[in-house]
Amino acid sequence: MPKSARPATVRHFFSPHGTLSRWHPNYEFRPGQLEMALEVEAALKDDVPLMVEAGTGTGKTLAYLVPAILSGRRIVISTGTKNLQEQLFFKDVPFLQQHFAQPLRVCYMKGRNNYACRQKIYDAETEPILSGLEEVADFQIIREWEKTTATGDRAEIRQLPEDSTLWPKIDARRDLCPGQKCPQFERCFITAMRRQAAESDIVIVNHHLFFADLASRGEEYGGILPPYAAVVFDEAHEIEDVAGQYFGVSVSNYQLQDLRRDIAALARRKGFGSPDLDALLESLDSATAVFFDQFDPQEGRRACPEVDVHGPYAALLSALLALAARLELTGEAIEELIPLHQRTLELRDALRFLIEERNPAYVYWLERRGRGCFLQATPIDVSSILAENLFSKVGAVILTSATLTVGGSFDYAKSRLGLPSARTLAVAGLFDYSKQALLYVPQDLPDPRDARFPNAAADLILRLLELSRGRAFVLFTSYGQMRQVYDRVSWKTPYPTLLQGTGPRTALLEEFKSTPNCVLFATSSFWQGVDVPGDQLSMVIIDKLPFAVPSDPVVEARIRAIRERGGNPFYEYQIPEAALALKQGFGRLIRSRSDRGVLVLLDNRITKQRYGRVFFDSLPDYRFTTDLRDVEAFWQEP
Repeated sequence: MPKSARPATVRHFFSPHGTLSRWHPNYEFRPGQLEMALEVEAALKDDVPLMVEAGTGTGKTLAYLVPAILSGRRIVISTGTKNLQEQLFFKDVPFLQQHFAQPLRVCYMKGRNNYACRQKIYDAETEPILSGLEEVADFQIIREWEKTTATGDRAEIRQLPEDSTLWPKIDARRDLCPGQKCPQFERCFITAMRRQAAESDIVIVNHHLFFADLASRGEEYGGILPPYAAVVFDEAHEIEDVAGQYFGVSVSNYQLQDLRRDIAALARRKGFGSPDLDALLESLDSATAVFFDQFDPQEGRRACPEVDVHGPYAALLSALLALAARLELTGEAIEELIPLHQRTLELRDALRFLIEERNPAYVYWLERRGRGCFLQATPIDVSSILAENLFSKVGAVILTSATLTVGGSFDYAKSRLGLPSARTLAVAGLFDYSKQALLYVPQDLPDPRDARFPNAAADLILRLLELSRGRAFVLFTSYGQMRQVYDRVSWKTPYPTLLQGTGPRTALLEEFKSTPNCVLFATSSFWQGVDVPGDQLSMVIIDKLPFAVPSDPVVEARIRAIRERGGNPFYEYQIPEAALALKQGFGRLIRSRSDRGVLVLLDNRITKQRYGRVFFDSLPDYRFTTDLRDVEAFWQEP
């Protein structure tokens, strides 16, 4: 097919007999796609923010990608996952490129730890960093690959195990990077990535990289992305949490242990070790252990207690200050020590913020995961942070997702993100939900908070799986409830069952897709970003309305902040958050026009409490029933 001249307008591109219809043999005109593309085009031209809720099947990727390309400006596209990022770059952009006469200047960027560091690979040839035969074998693979790769992106190495212990030792993370003083700076994969981004019109990133860049601008080593005129956020419902993570502060025992290990390893390699440095590192190790041992050892998240600034904290801070002074002296001769000195100062400053400042705009909490203890400070409200750091500096910010409205309104998303004056557009999905999906809410189950619920729910799930012949996701709001129900169902059902936590998420998903009549029991990480089109997934069961745990320290702080300003946190925060989460969970089922299936909510509060109306008004127009006989009949329909 011959390449055409660049289309003059978005309307010409998406119209019923326009450019796209001539390019694509199976093109189907979608009014919602054209409407969204025109709104994105206008927002980019007028330099204003736009929120678009676009249902599944809208074709929203091309609806923002084409206007971005035609704008002639540098635009960053930020996605919720690396998978979506790679789909854009390796599938959607090549499809467009084959029809454009001029090369499309597009690149994608990931976080530094996705790329190899050439200097570390060369150092590993002569320095003792490899541990065990597995790392030796992995190194052979990486060394040969480094000779031919143009990008240095780990994703290219199919043979490298996902859990390789060698990769963190040779990746390009900033922690050990001397920047322009590195002998390999000109050949560095990070340097090449940044140069390509500076020459590109479209830069594709993920939310974590975008907000890491935004939060670090103004710092000495900050600024990952080149200057840009506009941003498109795909899966925009995730950005409040991601922004809070990167504009927050955290310190863990792992970070301090890694610092000690990295300094000791560099001292061995570069020959600047000494008894006094060893003593300083031992002091840091000991102070770290004593400091973190004072916190509650129980797993989970909780509010961080106030800490005596004269006890173990003072000893840890003193150890960091002494180490920083020692590194500063040595760093004058050994350039690789400069980033380690910077890390030491950053950890000192983060500790001071977490222990001494207690800024009322932040919630202070800790989390125990295995042997890790993580101290965190998270902004209670990111709306002002986003307004100051992003929206006031970039006029055209496009936010799109299948879940942005609550009860048909964008007001909740606008208030949480600090965009009261954004333009809005809700585009209906392409699917006929009233024919393709049935929503079933049983009326005779106990309240999900009742101790009798797991047994009763398990009995009903067994009957439902019998009707659907397996082929289901059973999604839970807590691990405890998931395990209870799984233990009751898995040994009674004739269908193969999978349980989250028994393997990597991607492996479980692939096994589900490839195993006929499989049933997957899972929690929050399977509520979104999972795509199983076809009849392999024919039922989604959700145990209860997904209200956030009110005792979670971040949730608790946000509830308190709303209450203190005279608001109603249940209706202003907890219900909208739960409604959006429920939409995400149910969105796993219908992924194409040929999909059919049953959505089951085992929590009948949606029909018995007044607030249930908000949930119903937020969901697509599913057929609805409270009668199990209608579920039986659904599976008899042609």
